[in-house]
Amino acid sequence: MSNFRAYSLVGTLLLGLATPASAQDADTVVATVNGTDITLGHMIVLAQRLPQQYQELADDVLFDGILEQLIQQTALGAQVGELNKRAELILENEKRALLAGEVIDLAAGEAVTDAAVQSAYDQAYAGTEPETEWQASHILVETEDEAKALVTDLADGADFTELAKTKSTGPSGPNGGELGWFGKGMMVPEFEVAVTDMAVGDVSAPIKTQFGWHVIKLLDTREKEAPSLDTVRDELADGIRQAAVEAMIASATEGAEITRADTTDVDPAKLRDGSLLAN
Repeated sequence: MSNFRAYSLVGTLLLGLATPASAQDADTVVATVNGTDITLGHMIVLAQRLPQQYQELADDVLFDGILEQLIQQTALGAQVGELNKRAELILENEKRALLAGEVIDLAAGEAVTDAAVQSAYDQAYAGTEPETEWQASHILVETEDEAKALVTDLADGADFTELAKTKSTGPSGPNGGELGWFGKGMMVPEFEVAVTDMAVGDVSAPIKTQFGWHVIKLLDTREKEAPSLDTVRDELADGIRQAAVEAMIASATEGAEITRADTTDVDPAKLRDGSLLAN
């Protein structure tokens, strides 16, 4: 009998011996290795911690893979006698991290309520004045004389887009100089001041910035309203969770009886000395 057929047979027998579906719970035993039970609960918590690509597997494939992994791990673990110092310390650290994570997850989850999200939204956006955004194109050249010549050509009827494609040294040149929409602080100050004083359709006089000389055409303006609650809900929820976690950490450490040993004589380089863990 091949290993695959033998494994399939074992899986079939295990499923046949399992508790009926209506009564299955976390304590349902799915395998026993050297007297150690593996339960459906063990499988569930392992499944929950797998990367997303494994979560997308078919249920039967995921079930078989997790069961086999737990069987192998249990069989291998039985080969270990007394734990060495390193393993004991790893287990202690893992337990600390697990327990701390459980407390943090609970605190963070309880903090995110509809009322809390609404309150955070009101604090962030209530009374927010609409912000002006501009849509503009520009032609960038190296000298003021070149820029003045462009202004003259445009006044004589030249097409702004075509001039930008042929004359502009900026990366937007091939697109006719189009810069898209931008708000305050997104452009260098000289450029922003220029568009602020322009009306839609205007072409500016030459404007000097650190990049060279610009001739700007203002295409449109709009008022950017505060975002809706739904569009920023996830961002607000993340902030609430973070605040809850920080508050929980502060409360736990402030309420704990902590004695810090004098570590002035401890060489920080010892952190890299794994030989200290040898039994």
